[in-house]
Amino acid sequence: MMAPASPRREILVSLLGLGVVGSGIASVLQSKKSLFASLVGCPLVLRRALVRDPGKPRLIPNSFITTNPEDILGDRATDIVVEVMGEEHPALEYVQQAISAEKHVVTANKEIMAKHGPDLLKLASQKEVQLLFEASVGAGIPIIAPLQRDLLGNNIASIRAIINGTTNYILTKMANEGQDFATALRQAQELGYAEANPANDVEGHDAAYKLAILATLAFRTKVYPSDIHCEGITRLAPKDFRYAQEFGYAIKLLAIGRKSNGAVQVTVYPALVPRDEIIAKVDGVFNAIEIKGDLSGPVLFHGMGAGSLPTTSAVLGDVISIARNIAAGARPAPWLGMDHGLNIKPVTQLQTRCYLRLLVADRPGVLAQIAHILGDRQISIASVIQKDADPKEGTAEIVIMTHPSLEAAIQDALVRLNELAVVKKVASFLRVEST
Repeated sequence: MMAPASPRREILVSLLGLGVVGSGIASVLQSKKSLFASLVGCPLVLRRALVRDPGKPRLIPNSFITTNPEDILGDRATDIVVEVMGEEHPALEYVQQAISAEKHVVTANKEIMAKHGPDLLKLASQKEVQLLFEASVGAGIPIIAPLQRDLLGNNIASIRAIINGTTNYILTKMANEGQDFATALRQAQELGYAEANPANDVEGHDAAYKLAILATLAFRTKVYPSDIHCEGITRLAPKDFRYAQEFGYAIKLLAIGRKSNGAVQVTVYPALVPRDEIIAKVDGVFNAIEIKGDLSGPVLFHGMGAGSLPTTSAVLGDVISIARNIAAGARPAPWLGMDHGLNIKPVTQLQTRCYLRLLVADRPGVLAQIAHILGDRQISIASVIQKDADPKEGTAEIVIMTHPSLEAAIQDALVRLNELAVVKKVASFLRVEST
């Protein structure tokens, strides 16, 4: 349990990790020490920093550096532990140990919060310490604190978000410059927006981690990454963006959470978004998160969703918030807990319009066969456009937009379409998102 408050001469902060973000935090703690002291009421002082390679040149003196996590986790003097290591292990174990030792924790780790957030928050409440994680979603965009405080009076119905800067940059290049996926990805890697192994981003897993955190807070029910239907952007082609624009849409990788009738549906996939919607205009590495509450209406949070400075901003905001409470002797508010009455609705129950791009034999009767398969599954066609034809190959490309239909029926239809002799390939399938 926390000791009774007494006047503090200083508050000591230790870092688990001293990479780009950790180094930024250490630097700003020094460069803005007068400002932070005035905000908190006493100085914020760097105590120690855990690193893997002690020989690497760093901006802070070697006296602060340690390779032994116990120098931080077992240190009675450290007040706040900041975890900026990334990945699940050993970060999870370090955070658990820090909380168990009655230390306040700030983390930027989306993976541990997505997979273990409710349990860690429960443990922190039991130990009467704070666990804050603003930087885990959207970097410098304030979204976690509003969900935990400002929007608490709302019954939140939905989340729609662009929460991966790498994929949004790639999609923007494909849309605006006609680049193919491989070229746009390579450029993103050259600029440092994408990792050498980009699978976590381009397959949608990073967005799924962040959606799990947002949905857990917004709907007050446990949502795990494994609950989220997840699709990436690797199969998109430049012509999909051209056709989408002709229909009046942009293509975005959306993380969507919706609550209705005692159930939550959570999905990550590329979707056509009407171009007159604000979220369709979010380009480059920017992120946007739209929350719709019964009292607030739709609220949009927009900003830099990645990068060392925005992440440092979010982490330090959490550190200062905790430090002010320590200096004031304030007890942390108890964890609100979860409403376990909500089920996770499978994606097969999704009702959605869809966009289909098919490569077919260029001869009479083809559309009738396609329409028959769709009609048998109660999928109504809204429009059909024939695009590129290849007389030499005897093929044509058709684009179909449907009315809202059941996802299970659409998936069954896709299987049957691929089996049709006159269909050479179902080249693309995208859902159409609207408010």
